[in-house]
Amino acid sequence: MIIVDKALQQRQADGHPIKVALVGAGFMGRGFVNQVVNSVPGMELVAIANRTVAKARRAFEEAGVTGVVEADDVAGVEKAIAAGTPVVSASYEAVVDAGQVDAVVEATGNTEYGAHVVIRAIEAGKHIVLLNAEVDGTAGLALRKRAEKAGVIYTGCDGDQPGVQMNLLRFVKSIGLTPLVSGNIKGLQDEYRNPTTQEGFARQWGQDPYMVTSFADGTKVSFEQALVANAVGFSVEKRGMRGADHRGHVDELTQLYDVDALKELGGVVDYVVGSKPGPGVYVLGTHDDPKQQHYLNLYKLGTGPLYSFYTPYHLCHFEVPLTVARAVLFADAAIVPSDRVTVEVVTTAKTDLAAGKEIDRLGGYDSYGVCERYDVTKAQNLLPMGVAEGCVLKKDVTKDQVLTYDDVILPGGRLIDALRVEQAAILGA
Repeated sequence: MIIVDKALQQRQADGHPIKVALVGAGFMGRGFVNQVVNSVPGMELVAIANRTVAKARRAFEEAGVTGVVEADDVAGVEKAIAAGTPVVSASYEAVVDAGQVDAVVEATGNTEYGAHVVIRAIEAGKHIVLLNAEVDGTAGLALRKRAEKAGVIYTGCDGDQPGVQMNLLRFVKSIGLTPLVSGNIKGLQDEYRNPTTQEGFARQWGQDPYMVTSFADGTKVSFEQALVANAVGFSVEKRGMRGADHRGHVDELTQLYDVDALKELGGVVDYVVGSKPGPGVYVLGTHDDPKQQHYLNLYKLGTGPLYSFYTPYHLCHFEVPLTVARAVLFADAAIVPSDRVTVEVVTTAKTDLAAGKEIDRLGGYDSYGVCERYDVTKAQNLLPMGVAEGCVLKKDVTKDQVLTYDDVILPGGRLIDALRVEQAAILGA
């Protein structure tokens, strides 16, 4: 049911637009700014924080916004917002703490920095929308619990694959089916890609080579599918998911799964490479009522026992303002962790690595992420991908080896590690 557009139109008519701030003015952040400024009546992008202020200015300028001012403290940010002047800042604290801001969009893609932003937003009483699957997939339950205590919405976003899958899952459940597979359609999967191999593609589209590498090496899809699994209680068939290379239509996947095995697992997340319609998402579900099975067959969904539903696209930043509106106007999250963690993203060596090596950032040269069941991750003390950056190896590791906490020295004093401890306590671990 589409109701957000009319609610935003009413806010516009009332002269009371939703005021949103952005932290992180990278490729996706700039797209979000352009979308809000030029295509979303009833919402106003009032402030942008970025460690490099010039990038925040660029985001406004590319959207056609002029008269931008800079402020380094809360008072300066609030003064600009009150005057109706767009403001940029190197201080996320100043932007997040501004009283007029209704919601914060976190779009840095960094787990440690992102965790600080999210915590600050929650403490400031702001709804938080994540364009940062990495921090959500690392400590999402702990962050959600903090948000609930503060009475604010913590949510992933529409447009990115986890949010699109969640919308589809909610639809499939709402018409009486039981979802058993939630999947992501990829065009490429090569765990050994790195920023050098992806530099040309990144330059072509104006993106960060490390971020592009995380798409290609499987890290991003692993985080995305972990978010879905943890939102609905699904698992994985095996470490890394099935990840079939399937060049046909996703409708054909209904014949490739064992329904009884899926039910025993309680549903699974997965992905396929090369399927149509890419780059979308799909959900496979069952229906136990023979009468409804007859109707589904009539409506060209086949004879079952699995029925295919799909969204043939994901539109990323175009849809993120819808998530902001859902949170602010309806207290509704697009996708949020449940009370159980069922799937984690674990760190895997991309090449042989020597003792003393400091692991580089996600989408780098050293590691890639794969999905694993939470109980296995816990039992084997596996190292989550979201905490791997900056860890120093205590011993040599070999290519494709999954790292454990025992293999590394963690950097000291990190918030993301404290949140992991907090999350383990919530889970009774």
